[in-house]
Amino acid sequence: MFLSGYAMVAGAAERLVLGYDSFGNICGQKNTPIKGANLSGLDMTNRKYVFFLNSCSLEIQSLKINSLSLCVSSCPQEQLNSLEDLQSFARNNGSFLCVYNLNVSSYTLNPKATQLCPTLPVPPSKSFPLFNRCVPQNPECYSKYASVLISMVNEMDVFHRILSGILAGRDTVIGLSVLALAFSLILVLAFRFIQTFLIHTLIALVVFGLLFVSGVLWWLHYDYKNDPSTELETEKENVKFLLGYAIFSTIVTVVLLFFVFVLRKRLQFAVQLFQIVGKIIGRIPFLLFQPLWTFLILIVFWVFWVAVLLSLGTAGTAQSTSGGQVEYRALSGICYMAWYHFIGLIWTSEFILACQQMVIAGAVVTCYFNRNKNNPPPHPVLSSISVLFCYHLGTAVKGSFLITILRIPRIVLLYLYNILTQKKNEKCLFNCCFCWVCCQKSCLRYFNQHAYTTTAINGTNFCTSAKDAVCILARNSAELASISCFGDFLLFLGKVFVVCCTVFGGLMAFNYYRELQAWVVPLLLVGFFAYLMSHSFLSVFEVTADAMFLCFAIDMETNDGTAEKPYFVDQELLTFVSQSNKLTEGQKHRSTRPFQDNEDGTELQSMV
Repeated sequence: MFLSGYAMVAGAAERLVLGYDSFGNICGQKNTPIKGANLSGLDMTNRKYVFFLNSCSLEIQSLKINSLSLCVSSCPQEQLNSLEDLQSFARNNGSFLCVYNLNVSSYTLNPKATQLCPTLPVPPSKSFPLFNRCVPQNPECYSKYASVLISMVNEMDVFHRILSGILAGRDTVIGLSVLALAFSLILVLAFRFIQTFLIHTLIALVVFGLLFVSGVLWWLHYDYKNDPSTELETEKENVKFLLGYAIFSTIVTVVLLFFVFVLRKRLQFAVQLFQIVGKIIGRIPFLLFQPLWTFLILIVFWVFWVAVLLSLGTAGTAQSTSGGQVEYRALSGICYMAWYHFIGLIWTSEFILACQQMVIAGAVVTCYFNRNKNNPPPHPVLSSISVLFCYHLGTAVKGSFLITILRIPRIVLLYLYNILTQKKNEKCLFNCCFCWVCCQKSCLRYFNQHAYTTTAINGTNFCTSAKDAVCILARNSAELASISCFGDFLLFLGKVFVVCCTVFGGLMAFNYYRELQAWVVPLLLVGFFAYLMSHSFLSVFEVTADAMFLCFAIDMETNDGTAEKPYFVDQELLTFVSQSNKLTEGQKHRSTRPFQDNEDGTELQSMV
């Protein structure tokens, strides 16, 4: 919170995109006065464009342009050859191209007008959509202007170039996030009323989407790499990132095609699984609304996080110089604070998702351990939310923190890839470490989910619940894995489908604005947000299925089906588990009791 408050106070994100004049005024908004700058604090609401007084002879030194800049309401469309032309343009268009304290009527009378007005002749210019600058259209002036602007962007550090790209594409990012939300809602309804035809349709769409997105990424990489006009560092970074995206997308496509081929014969069991899960959700219909609240909370947090990030990137002090001009000096150590802020993004997002998982698991546990299946307990979702906030927020914090810890090494390894990419031995070692970290993170997320369910059953803390969950999964790992892998794989395909559609929309949208924009990083954020959205919505089915099977395993261990200790499970789920285990074990016939009794005397008491 201290970092967020500091960034909001010290930063001014509008400077990155809206631009500002030489007197500290941000174009396009009202400004506050700066001490020592008489022309600061002006209302620039109607003046949205930055205009340089000598645009044909710009020079840059240490990220500073040697020309005065003003905020104007419009750029001159025709060449202005005299002070009379400047005066006429100001009166006809309401756009004043001379320094603010020079009255329009004094353009031709004031002896200092030549110093306070632009160098004549003023070339025709056009507003540039990214940084709201008036770019001269005269070929000679344009080449000089472009070379200075390219040098300025190349001298910016990567952090500020990325921030510029995020701000410039903020409307596109919001639109793509809404698109991801729409696809997630469609998939939730599809899985709720799933049939075999929908399964085959989803698989076909995912395969086609992966192949298509991979092809587009390779084509864009080839197009950028062979573009002779590629001079900016942001464009060169786009080429590198596109190559990485294309390789990653191709590997994911090949791996998923392999798994689709291997698991093709078990799709019918996945349909039966989701039909059973759908009946449980039908008993608790408000579970389907849980992702909406999670989504709204995530959106509010992401907007706040991006606002703080942009404020961090523009945190600095305004200092007046000779002549009443203003310079902004960036504060040291901002990049390190940005890394700390990025860790906060991962941890808080995982915490919000963990809270959703605990709410769903608690509601499922309450309904499972209810004898009368036709009369479920009243308000299980509200009851689960109240228990979470009263007793188990620490459990969600610990689980999300463990996920964050394993995400950080993966990010570090990705950073080291650029350093080790030329050394084969080190690259091989990197690949091994990266795969190990990814596997550990996936396993930890899986065990965290079951730890949340065990917490909902026993009311124990995170560590005790995790230990109990590991013991149960170790005794019944083969049965649980063979059953849940079908559904988890299809849900993962659904998440990939949402990400593919969103990323493809992002590729088409961002590709229209190549210049001066590091759009591959906003695209990465869009993909990350799309995955979190789809995971938030589809995790209803995933958590419900995992909680159901963990309750089933505990039910089988603590009860024996007799009149004194009857099972809580209904016949449909029992039959499904028996059939799926027979398919997995082949010729081995199982009794109606799929799991062996617990022999060590440990008994997990269910909270009914």
